Amino acid sequence: MTNVTFKGNPVTILGNEVKVGDTAPNFTVLANDLSEVTLNDTKGKVRLISVVPSIDTGVCDAQTRRFNEEASKLNNVEVLTISCDLPFAQGRWCAASGLENVKTLSDHRDLSFGEAYGVIMKELRLLARSVFVVDSNDKVVYVEYVSEGTNHPDYEKAIEAAKQAK
Repeated sequence: MTNVTFKGNPVTILGNEVKVGDTAPNFTVLANDLSEVTLNDTKGKVRLISVVPSIDTGVCDAQTRRFNEEASKLNNVEVLTISCDLPFAQGRWCAASGLENVKTLSDHRDLSFGEAYGVIMKELRLLARSVFVVDSNDKVVYVEYVSEGTNHPDYEKAIEAAKQAK
């Protein structure tokens, strides 16, 4: 498992580490209207899954905005931003930001995504910053577990992986 720090302090990561070549694990998260969303709901598309600790923070906001900007240029790619923020908070953030190319999803209820992808920061009950690209056949083609939770992911590599995925 990847070692992760948050604000310089080591955190315990729970869940199952995902690797390139794995079949993407399914999960259940909540949309802003509290409806359930699973990986299978986007079957047949490439998925760029952007994971953030909290959408209300500077780096998370920037990460979501960057992938929103890039999403408009990607064909057949669904961009999902997942955090443990409440769906209501995500909805307010989306309304205030005017972003339309990403779906914000909440894992607050049962940490289904966090467990399946190995991104639960135990001490904080937040998700560790990470990016996954899953192709249309549900194969994981890109994984980045960001080693320091306050750092940005490698946007260029993630976007390139999404462009190359089929």
